[in-house]
Amino acid sequence: MSVPMSPKQRCLQHLRQALGDTQATFRSGQWKAISDIAIDRETLLLVRRTGWGKSMVYFLATRLLRDEGAGPTLLISPLLSLMRNQIEAAEQIGITAETINSSNRDKWERVEQDVRQGNVDLLLISPERLSNDDFRDRVLSHIADRVGLFVVDEAHCISDWGHDFRPDYQRITRILQALPSNAPVLATTATANDRVVEDVADQIGPGVTISRGPLTRASLRLQNIEMKSPTDRMAWLAEHVPDISGSGIIYALTVRDARRIAKWLQLQGIDSRSYSGRRNTEERRELESALLNNEVKALVATVALGMGFDKPDLGFVIHYQRPGSVVHYYQQVGRAGRDGNTAYGILLHGTEDDEIIDYFIRSSFPAERHVEDVLGALEEADGGLKVRHIEKRVNLRRSEIRKVLKLLSVRDKSPVEKNDRRWYRTPVSYSYDWEKVEAIKQLRREEQREMQEYMEHDGCLMAFLQRALDDPHAEPCEICAPCVGEPLVPETVSEDLAIEAARFLQRSELPIEPRKQWPWSDAFPTYGWENDGLSMKENLQAEKGRVLSIWGDAGWGRLVRKGKYQDDKFDERLVKAAKQMIPKRWQPDPFPKWVTCVPSHSNPQVPDYAQRLAEALDLEFIPCVRKVADNQPQKEMENTEQQTRNLDGVFDVADKQVRNDPVLLVDDTVDSRWTLTVVAALLREAEAGPVYPFALAKTTPTST
Repeated sequence: MSVPMSPKQRCLQHLRQALGDTQATFRSGQWKAISDIAIDRETLLLVRRTGWGKSMVYFLATRLLRDEGAGPTLLISPLLSLMRNQIEAAEQIGITAETINSSNRDKWERVEQDVRQGNVDLLLISPERLSNDDFRDRVLSHIADRVGLFVVDEAHCISDWGHDFRPDYQRITRILQALPSNAPVLATTATANDRVVEDVADQIGPGVTISRGPLTRASLRLQNIEMKSPTDRMAWLAEHVPDISGSGIIYALTVRDARRIAKWLQLQGIDSRSYSGRRNTEERRELESALLNNEVKALVATVALGMGFDKPDLGFVIHYQRPGSVVHYYQQVGRAGRDGNTAYGILLHGTEDDEIIDYFIRSSFPAERHVEDVLGALEEADGGLKVRHIEKRVNLRRSEIRKVLKLLSVRDKSPVEKNDRRWYRTPVSYSYDWEKVEAIKQLRREEQREMQEYMEHDGCLMAFLQRALDDPHAEPCEICAPCVGEPLVPETVSEDLAIEAARFLQRSELPIEPRKQWPWSDAFPTYGWENDGLSMKENLQAEKGRVLSIWGDAGWGRLVRKGKYQDDKFDERLVKAAKQMIPKRWQPDPFPKWVTCVPSHSNPQVPDYAQRLAEALDLEFIPCVRKVADNQPQKEMENTEQQTRNLDGVFDVADKQVRNDPVLLVDDTVDSRWTLTVVAALLREAEAGPVYPFALAKTTPTST
């Protein structure tokens, strides 16, 4: 008669099955964590390094609990890419895992039915799903009293002191209160210092056990390279990435840099793709698969490819720019070398790093005035307001309005509520701890300074990261560049490649897509343009245009900024650059036969530049557009309602001066495109030929 296997033996068997390794054993602390959850039914906060196997803990605990008749595991997970990886991993040990998220709407009904019938072992959802009324009614209410295990992955997101704070994570505390009293709870993270650990522990409830382990990564070799010029960094990537074994990730702070670097590397014969949250779900899945299967040398990614992405043999993680904190850096560089083989973490940095990070810090929480404006608009509305109606009443970007509403709605006693897409002011009195918000922003700036110190550190880099994360086990790693006393990878830059990179940046112009719709039917009442519903009549539309640079960037953007705010005219090099770009790379067809510009009472540089550009292109300059009314600076208008209202009736065109030929319409900067859209429509209405917008720089705020 065979002796039944113990829970530990059963778990070990499942572990070996999942890993495909008959000799695999538990890592230090893994079985203890599983036992604490599945056998002792504890509340556990697990703080362990990336690659340690935190997900295996809750998979194996789920398997044990389900074998004993417990209800399903509910797992809160922050990223779709992480969900996909987790579902595939769970299936390896016979766990039926499902997810309900924005990328699988066609499966919701089937998954909901399976959950209610008890056919799902583990349900993965994003924290944002907890705010969905339908989900709470159709799914959560049916399983809340029989949840067998509640898991919060990347639990540092609960804490607003944490580097990846997400307001919806704070709904989790309400869910915890609705769970069975004997349901074990597991929260996991690899990136939490003492302050965040204490805050997370407070929020997930009394009696929490904290399990921490060393954060060192024995296979990861770190090196910092001071290289502030974007052209030098791009040249370094092109020269040295091909020589680093395996495939990897190159992190950039913004979407535009990720796209631009990927394009640059492709031109240098390096198989690379850009990855960001702007990609749709299918594109992201395909890119992740390409990297997992070593079909590309590198993904050039924003932080959208971060938490939970698991490729054990990732050969390198390179940062094109410095992250905002040591915690961010540890999390991202920790993607590499999880299989125990040598991998590299290379940190570059640039002059633009601080400016981008400062923007992220400033925009991390809505301003107090913005909160008051939104609440004031809701208080004045009897029947509630949709977001687009709030835009009409407050001068805030839609993203900022949504941020305010999110911040307020996750509170236990919220001053706002949503019903059928409309937001209402509740009777709850409003108060927010703005002193804490300022303290958090100050902490972010201190983290930024700590990251600068790391960049300049001449001692062990891994030990520096461990100390920053309050790891008591910090000691020299003996394998980073400072420990071995020499560069791990060359720090040289080819002069020819740097020159080529500079030319590439100077030729990185972008399209100006023409607007073809009005925002609403009564837009621009002063002009009285007729329309087909919201569609703009074709004879009023601009053609596809071009913008020469990104505001302040290393191509021509810095020269544009200098000309606008420091000099009395734009540099002649900007004329020559446009003269090269317009007829040779843009090649508008039919080609413009004259030039005009957007006038400004405060910025005489634009007509001066437009006239010099016309002369360089051997075209006639006709200043036929006039500003006939004063308005607020368009750059201060934050949403479409405010932008269009601010332009209504501001410009006029001298009809008799207009030529019935294609025209180049010049402005210094472009953001929303409404100024160019309005002036182009006026020109077309005055019988101008096709209107080609051209701007020196795009000023849209930095985003990821």
